[in-house]
Amino acid sequence: MKMSFRWYGADDPVSLEYIRQIPNMRSIVSAVYDVKPGQVWSEESIAWIARTCEENGLVFDVVESIPVHEDIKLGRGNCAQYLENYKENIRRVAKYGVKCVCYNFMPVFDWTRTQLDRRAVDGSTSLVMYMEQLAGLDPLSGELSLPGWDASYQKEELRELFAAYAELGEEGLWRNLERFLKEVVPVAEACGVRMAIHPDDPPYPIFGLPRIITCEKNLDRMLAIVDSPANSLTLCTGSLGCAAFNDIPQMVEKYAAMDRIAFMHIRNVKLMEDGSFEERAHYTACGSLDMAAIVQALVRNGFDGYVRPDHGRMIWGETGKPGYGLYDRALGAAYLNGLFEMCEKEEGAKRNA
Repeated sequence: MKMSFRWYGADDPVSLEYIRQIPNMRSIVSAVYDVKPGQVWSEESIAWIARTCEENGLVFDVVESIPVHEDIKLGRGNCAQYLENYKENIRRVAKYGVKCVCYNFMPVFDWTRTQLDRRAVDGSTSLVMYMEQLAGLDPLSGELSLPGWDASYQKEELRELFAAYAELGEEGLWRNLERFLKEVVPVAEACGVRMAIHPDDPPYPIFGLPRIITCEKNLDRMLAIVDSPANSLTLCTGSLGCAAFNDIPQMVEKYAAMDRIAFMHIRNVKLMEDGSFEERAHYTACGSLDMAAIVQALVRNGFDGYVRPDHGRMIWGETGKPGYGLYDRALGAAYLNGLFEMCEKEEGAKRNA
Protein backbone atom coordinates (compact mmCIF):
# COMPACT_ATOMS: atom_id res chain seq x y z
CA MET A 1 0.00 0.00 0.00
CA LYS A 2 0.95 3.63 -0.44
CA MET A 3 0.42 5.76 2.66
CA SER A 4 -0.94 9.22 1.87
CA PHE A 5 -2.09 12.39 3.59
CA ARG A 6 -4.52 15.07 2.52
CA TRP A 7 -3.06 18.56 2.15
CA TYR A 8 -5.00 21.72 1.32
CA GLY A 9 -2.15 23.64 -0.25
CA ALA A 10 -0.29 26.78 0.74
CA ASP A 11 -3.00 27.90 3.17
CA ASP A 12 -3.10 24.58 5.04
CA PRO A 13 -1.79 25.05 8.61
CA VAL A 14 -0.49 21.47 8.40
CA SER A 15 2.71 21.88 6.42
CA LEU A 16 4.39 19.39 4.12
CA GLU A 17 7.43 19.73 6.36
CA TYR A 18 5.40 18.15 9.18
CA ILE A 19 3.63 15.61 6.99
CA ARG A 20 6.92 14.25 5.65
CA GLN A 21 8.00 13.41 9.22
CA ILE A 22 5.26 10.78 9.58
CA PRO A 23 6.90 7.35 9.13
CA ASN A 24 6.23 5.63 5.79
CA MET A 25 4.49 8.70 4.38
CA ARG A 26 4.69 8.69 0.59
CA SER A 27 1.88 10.45 -1.25
CA ILE A 28 0.07 13.75 -1.00
CA VAL A 29 -3.64 13.98 -1.71
CA SER A 30 -4.53 17.46 -2.91
CA ALA A 31 -6.32 19.54 -5.53
CA VAL A 32 -6.59 22.99 -7.09
CA TYR A 33 -8.92 24.69 -4.64
CA ASP A 34 -9.26 28.19 -6.13
CA VAL A 35 -11.16 27.18 -9.28
CA LYS A 36 -14.95 26.84 -9.35
CA PRO A 37 -16.48 23.40 -10.05
CA GLY A 38 -16.68 22.70 -13.74
CA GLN A 39 -13.76 24.91 -14.78
CA VAL A 40 -10.42 23.73 -16.20
CA TRP A 41 -7.46 23.76 -13.83
CA SER A 42 -4.37 25.67 -14.90
CA GLU A 43 -1.26 23.62 -15.58
CA GLU A 44 0.71 26.13 -13.51
CA SER A 45 -1.36 25.33 -10.42
CA ILE A 46 -1.04 21.57 -10.91
CA ALA A 47 2.69 21.84 -11.56
CA TRP A 48 3.15 23.93 -8.41
CA ILE A 49 1.56 21.24 -6.23
CA ALA A 50 3.68 18.51 -7.84
CA ARG A 51 6.89 20.52 -7.53
CA THR A 52 6.25 21.57 -3.93
CA CYS A 53 5.55 18.00 -2.89
CA GLU A 54 8.68 16.77 -4.63
CA GLU A 55 10.76 19.41 -2.86
CA ASN A 56 9.55 17.91 0.41
CA GLY A 57 10.33 14.32 -0.55
CA LEU A 58 6.68 13.49 -1.26
CA VAL A 59 4.69 12.51 -4.35
CA PHE A 60 1.55 14.25 -5.61
CA ASP A 61 -0.22 11.36 -7.28
CA VAL A 62 -3.75 11.49 -5.84
CA VAL A 63 -6.31 14.21 -6.51
CA GLU A 64 -9.15 14.70 -4.08
CA SER A 65 -11.12 15.91 -5.73
CA ILE A 66 -12.09 17.18 -9.15
CA PRO A 67 -15.63 18.34 -8.26
CA VAL A 68 -18.47 17.21 -10.50
CA HIS A 69 -20.61 20.19 -11.48
CA GLU A 70 -24.29 20.08 -10.56
CA ASP A 71 -25.23 20.36 -14.25
CA ILE A 72 -23.52 17.00 -14.85
CA LYS A 73 -25.36 15.38 -11.96
CA LEU A 74 -28.64 16.86 -13.16
CA GLY A 75 -27.93 16.27 -16.86
CA ARG A 76 -28.89 19.78 -17.86
CA GLY A 77 -27.60 23.18 -18.93
CA ASN A 78 -23.89 23.17 -19.73
CA CYS A 79 -23.49 19.47 -18.95
CA ALA A 80 -21.72 18.68 -22.24
CA GLN A 81 -19.14 21.45 -21.78
CA TYR A 82 -18.55 20.56 -18.15
CA LEU A 83 -17.92 16.95 -19.16
CA GLU A 84 -15.32 18.11 -21.68
CA ASN A 85 -13.70 20.28 -19.01
CA TYR A 86 -13.65 17.34 -16.62
CA LYS A 87 -11.89 15.16 -19.18
CA GLU A 88 -9.35 17.89 -19.81
CA ASN A 89 -8.64 18.10 -16.07
CA ILE A 90 -7.93 14.38 -16.02
CA ARG A 91 -5.48 14.77 -18.89
CA ARG A 92 -3.76 17.67 -17.16
CA VAL A 93 -3.32 16.07 -13.75
CA ALA A 94 -2.11 12.86 -15.40
CA LYS A 95 0.55 14.89 -17.20
CA TYR A 96 1.99 15.79 -13.78
CA GLY A 97 1.98 12.28 -12.37
CA VAL A 98 -1.47 11.82 -10.84
CA LYS A 99 -2.60 8.19 -10.84
CA CYS A 100 -5.86 8.38 -8.88
CA VAL A 101 -8.76 10.85 -8.88
CA CYS A 102 -11.21 10.71 -5.99
CA TYR A 103 -14.62 12.31 -6.64
CA ASN A 104 -18.21 12.02 -5.48
CA PHE A 105 -21.66 12.20 -7.03
CA MET A 106 -23.59 13.60 -4.06
CA PRO A 107 -26.26 16.19 -4.89
CA VAL A 108 -25.68 19.71 -3.52
CA PHE A 109 -23.99 18.76 -0.24
CA ASP A 110 -20.82 16.83 0.42
CA TRP A 111 -20.25 15.09 3.77
CA THR A 112 -22.65 16.29 6.43
CA ARG A 113 -22.36 16.49 10.23
CA THR A 114 -24.47 18.22 12.86
CA GLN A 115 -21.60 19.24 15.14
CA LEU A 116 -17.90 19.82 14.49
CA ASP A 117 -16.53 19.99 18.01
CA ARG A 118 -18.25 17.38 20.16
CA ARG A 119 -16.12 17.04 23.30
CA ALA A 120 -15.34 13.52 24.46
CA VAL A 121 -14.59 12.40 28.00
CA ASP A 122 -10.84 12.56 27.30
CA GLY A 123 -11.09 16.21 26.21
CA SER A 124 -10.64 15.64 22.47
CA THR A 125 -13.22 17.01 20.04
CA SER A 126 -14.56 15.42 16.88
CA LEU A 127 -17.25 15.54 14.22
CA VAL A 128 -20.57 13.87 14.95
CA MET A 129 -24.01 13.46 13.46
CA TYR A 130 -26.88 13.15 15.87
CA MET A 131 -30.26 12.32 14.39
CA GLU A 132 -32.05 14.52 16.90
CA GLN A 133 -29.99 17.52 15.75
CA LEU A 134 -30.37 16.58 12.07
CA ALA A 135 -34.15 16.58 12.39
CA GLY A 136 -34.00 20.22 13.44
CA LEU A 137 -31.94 21.40 10.46
CA ASP A 138 -33.46 22.95 7.37
CA PRO A 139 -30.93 23.94 4.68
CA LEU A 140 -33.52 26.15 2.99
CA SER A 141 -34.02 28.43 5.99
CA GLY A 142 -31.77 29.96 8.62
CA GLU A 143 -28.03 30.38 8.38
CA LEU A 144 -26.35 26.98 8.40
CA SER A 145 -22.58 26.61 8.23
CA LEU A 146 -21.50 22.99 8.14
CA PRO A 147 -18.72 21.16 6.28
CA GLY A 148 -19.54 19.97 2.80
CA TRP A 149 -22.14 22.69 2.28
CA ASP A 150 -21.23 25.09 -0.51
CA ALA A 151 -21.58 28.50 1.12
CA SER A 152 -21.65 30.17 -2.29
CA TYR A 153 -25.23 28.98 -2.90
CA GLN A 154 -27.91 31.53 -2.18
CA LYS A 155 -31.17 30.30 -0.67
CA GLU A 156 -33.05 30.72 -3.95
CA GLU A 157 -30.40 28.67 -5.76
CA LEU A 158 -30.70 25.94 -3.14
CA ARG A 159 -34.47 25.87 -3.51
CA GLU A 160 -34.13 25.51 -7.26
CA LEU A 161 -31.58 22.69 -6.90
CA PHE A 162 -33.75 20.87 -4.37
CA ALA A 163 -36.71 21.06 -6.74
CA ALA A 164 -34.59 19.83 -9.65
CA TYR A 165 -33.31 16.83 -7.71
CA ALA A 166 -36.79 16.02 -6.44
CA GLU A 167 -37.95 15.83 -10.05
CA LEU A 168 -34.85 13.87 -11.12
CA GLY A 169 -35.05 11.19 -8.41
CA GLU A 170 -32.66 8.32 -7.82
CA GLU A 171 -33.05 6.70 -11.25
CA GLY A 172 -32.41 10.02 -12.94
CA LEU A 173 -29.26 10.44 -10.91
CA TRP A 174 -28.19 6.93 -11.93
CA ARG A 175 -28.72 7.82 -15.61
CA ASN A 176 -26.53 10.87 -15.28
CA LEU A 177 -23.83 8.96 -13.40
CA GLU A 178 -23.85 6.41 -16.23
CA ARG A 179 -23.33 9.16 -18.81
CA PHE A 180 -20.52 10.63 -16.71
CA LEU A 181 -18.73 7.30 -16.33
CA LYS A 182 -19.05 6.31 -19.98
CA GLU A 183 -17.56 9.63 -21.06
CA VAL A 184 -14.88 10.06 -18.40
CA VAL A 185 -13.56 6.56 -17.64
CA PRO A 186 -12.16 5.88 -21.15
CA VAL A 187 -10.17 9.12 -20.90
CA ALA A 188 -8.87 8.15 -17.46
CA GLU A 189 -7.99 4.69 -18.76
CA ALA A 190 -6.01 6.17 -21.64
CA CYS A 191 -4.15 8.43 -19.19
CA GLY A 192 -3.30 5.68 -16.70
CA VAL A 193 -5.59 7.21 -14.07
CA ARG A 194 -8.03 5.37 -11.83
CA MET A 195 -11.29 7.16 -11.11
CA ALA A 196 -12.30 6.37 -7.53
CA ILE A 197 -15.83 7.34 -6.52
CA HIS A 198 -16.32 8.26 -2.87
CA PRO A 199 -19.41 6.92 -1.08
CA ASP A 200 -22.15 9.25 0.00
CA ASP A 201 -21.57 10.46 3.55
CA PRO A 202 -23.79 9.53 5.28
CA PRO A 203 -24.88 6.73 2.91
CA TYR A 204 -28.60 7.47 2.84
CA PRO A 205 -30.82 10.34 1.63
CA ILE A 206 -30.80 13.54 3.68
CA PHE A 207 -33.08 16.57 3.34
CA GLY A 208 -35.01 14.67 0.66
CA LEU A 209 -32.08 14.63 -1.77
CA PRO A 210 -31.34 11.35 -3.59
CA ARG A 211 -28.14 9.50 -2.77
CA ILE A 212 -27.03 6.39 -4.63
CA ILE A 213 -23.45 5.43 -3.66
CA THR A 214 -24.58 3.95 -0.39
CA CYS A 215 -24.39 0.16 -0.10
CA GLU A 216 -23.00 -3.04 -1.64
CA LYS A 217 -25.85 -3.44 -4.12
CA ASN A 218 -25.37 0.08 -5.42
CA LEU A 219 -21.58 -0.18 -5.53
CA ASP A 220 -22.00 -3.30 -7.66
CA ARG A 221 -24.33 -1.42 -9.99
CA MET A 222 -21.89 1.49 -10.31
CA LEU A 223 -18.88 -0.74 -11.03
CA ALA A 224 -20.83 -2.68 -13.67
CA ILE A 225 -21.56 0.48 -15.70
CA VAL A 226 -17.96 0.49 -16.96
CA ASP A 227 -16.20 -2.76 -16.09
CA SER A 228 -12.66 -1.44 -15.85
CA PRO A 229 -10.07 -0.94 -13.10
CA ALA A 230 -10.19 2.72 -14.14
CA ASN A 231 -13.73 2.75 -12.71
CA SER A 232 -13.07 1.99 -9.07
CA LEU A 233 -13.83 2.94 -5.50
CA THR A 234 -12.59 5.21 -2.82
CA LEU A 235 -13.74 2.87 -0.09
CA CYS A 236 -14.26 5.13 2.90
CA THR A 237 -14.77 2.99 5.98
CA GLY A 238 -16.20 5.87 7.97
CA SER A 239 -18.72 6.92 5.32
CA LEU A 240 -20.06 3.47 4.53
CA GLY A 241 -19.51 2.34 8.11
CA CYS A 242 -21.77 4.97 9.68
CA ALA A 243 -24.73 2.86 8.51
CA ALA A 244 -25.21 -0.46 10.31
CA PHE A 245 -26.44 -2.16 7.11
CA ASN A 246 -22.91 -2.06 5.63
CA ASP A 247 -20.50 -4.85 6.62
CA ILE A 248 -17.21 -3.04 6.07
CA PRO A 249 -14.67 -5.92 6.38
CA GLN A 250 -16.80 -8.04 4.02
CA MET A 251 -17.08 -5.19 1.49
CA VAL A 252 -13.32 -4.54 1.63
CA GLU A 253 -12.68 -8.26 1.11
CA LYS A 254 -15.00 -8.38 -1.90
CA TYR A 255 -13.85 -5.27 -3.73
CA ALA A 256 -10.15 -5.75 -2.97
CA ALA A 257 -10.39 -9.25 -4.46
CA MET A 258 -11.95 -7.70 -7.57
CA ASP A 259 -9.16 -5.08 -7.76
CA ARG A 260 -11.76 -2.32 -7.72
CA ILE A 261 -10.46 -0.33 -4.74
CA ALA A 262 -8.07 2.39 -5.85
CA PHE A 263 -8.08 4.40 -2.64
CA MET A 264 -8.85 3.59 1.00
CA HIS A 265 -10.03 6.19 3.49
CA ILE A 266 -9.64 4.41 6.82
CA ARG A 267 -11.23 5.79 9.98
CA ASN A 268 -13.42 4.60 12.81
CA VAL A 269 -16.91 5.64 13.86
CA LYS A 270 -19.07 4.80 16.85
CA LEU A 271 -22.64 3.88 15.90
CA MET A 272 -25.60 4.68 18.13
CA GLU A 273 -28.87 2.78 18.31
CA ASP A 274 -30.86 5.56 16.64
CA GLY A 275 -28.49 5.79 13.65
CA SER A 276 -26.44 8.65 15.05
CA PHE A 277 -22.67 8.35 14.94
CA GLU A 278 -19.52 9.91 16.32
CA GLU A 279 -16.13 10.02 14.66
CA ARG A 280 -13.57 8.40 16.94
CA ALA A 281 -9.87 7.60 17.14
CA HIS A 282 -8.68 5.04 14.59
CA TYR A 283 -8.00 2.30 17.16
CA THR A 284 -10.58 -0.51 16.87
CA ALA A 285 -11.76 -0.39 20.49
CA CYS A 286 -12.65 3.30 20.17
CA GLY A 287 -15.44 2.72 17.66
CA SER A 288 -17.67 0.17 15.95
CA LEU A 289 -15.40 -0.88 13.06
CA ASP A 290 -12.80 -3.66 13.16
CA MET A 291 -9.70 -1.92 11.84
CA ALA A 292 -7.57 -5.07 11.98
CA ALA A 293 -10.11 -7.05 9.94
CA ILE A 294 -10.23 -4.26 7.34
CA VAL A 295 -6.45 -4.20 6.93
CA GLN A 296 -6.26 -8.01 6.90
CA ALA A 297 -8.76 -8.10 4.02
CA LEU A 298 -6.68 -5.61 2.06
CA VAL A 299 -3.39 -7.45 2.62
CA ARG A 300 -4.90 -10.86 1.97
CA ASN A 301 -6.01 -9.67 -1.47
CA GLY A 302 -2.76 -7.97 -2.44
CA PHE A 303 -4.03 -4.39 -2.23
CA ASP A 304 -1.37 -1.96 -3.48
CA GLY A 305 -3.42 1.21 -3.79
CA TYR A 306 -3.50 4.38 -1.73
CA VAL A 307 -4.42 4.61 1.95
CA ARG A 308 -4.97 7.71 4.00
CA PRO A 309 -5.96 8.18 7.61
CA ASP A 310 -9.25 9.98 7.32
CA HIS A 311 -10.86 12.54 9.60
CA GLY A 312 -9.04 12.95 12.89
CA ARG A 313 -10.07 14.35 16.23
CA MET A 314 -8.65 17.60 17.53
CA ILE A 315 -6.26 16.66 20.33
CA TRP A 316 -3.45 18.22 22.41
CA GLY A 317 -4.85 21.72 22.02
CA GLU A 318 -4.63 21.79 18.23
CA THR A 319 -7.00 24.05 16.32
CA GLY A 320 -7.71 24.19 12.59
CA LYS A 321 -9.95 22.70 9.92
CA PRO A 322 -12.34 20.27 11.67
CA GLY A 323 -11.31 16.69 10.94
CA TYR A 324 -8.04 17.73 9.31
CA GLY A 325 -5.58 18.54 12.06
CA LEU A 326 -2.12 17.01 12.11
CA TYR A 327 -1.81 15.15 15.37
CA ASP A 328 -4.65 12.63 15.33
CA ARG A 329 -4.29 11.88 11.64
CA ALA A 330 -0.57 11.27 12.22
CA LEU A 331 -1.50 8.88 15.04
CA GLY A 332 -3.92 7.20 12.66
CA ALA A 333 -1.21 6.79 10.02
CA ALA A 334 1.16 5.29 12.59
CA TYR A 335 -1.53 2.87 13.79
CA LEU A 336 -2.35 1.82 10.21
CA ASN A 337 1.35 1.36 9.42
CA GLY A 338 1.56 -1.05 12.35
CA LEU A 339 -1.48 -3.02 11.25
CA PHE A 340 -0.22 -3.28 7.69
CA GLU A 341 3.27 -4.36 8.77
CA MET A 342 1.96 -7.12 11.01
CA CYS A 343 -0.64 -8.34 8.50
CA GLU A 344 1.93 -8.37 5.70
CA LYS A 345 4.36 -10.39 7.82
CA GLU A 346 1.62 -12.86 8.77
CA GLU A 347 0.51 -13.20 5.17
CA GLY A 348 4.11 -13.72 4.04
CA ALA A 349 4.63 -16.42 6.66
CA LYS A 350 1.51 -18.25 5.46
CA ARG A 351 2.72 -18.21 1.87
CA ASN A 352 6.13 -19.53 2.87
CA ALA A 353 4.80 -22.25 5.17
